[in-house]
Amino acid sequence: MKFKTQVTVYGMKASKGTMDNGMAFDSTKIYCLADMDERKGNMKGQASVEYTIGEAAEFDKFRHLSFPFEAEAMVEIVSTGSTQRTIVTGLTPISLSKPQAPKPAA
Repeated sequence: MKFKTQVTVYGMKASKGTMDNGMAFDSTKIYCLADMDERKGNMKGQASVEYTIGEAAEFDKFRHLSFPFEAEAMVEIVSTGSTQRTIVTGLTPISLSKPQAPKPAA
């Protein structure tokens, strides 16, 4: 199942390197808020959710932005038959913080 959704990206982290056992890693993670499941009445509010959006180089596309920012996320839900995962396959900023005007020289 694929769909688009709007998210607020509060943070982003690139990681690339090699673990002690020689296994390589290369990813960028985004951190967004998601609503808690309030249907049973024992939760309320929001929680931080982490999504992988690609390799570490993906971070460079967003490093110049002010955080948080609104974005349109391309999302895919995949399943093994017994478990499901949410994968963010694309991220496009749609609302950026306004740049601050330069202060006049004194």
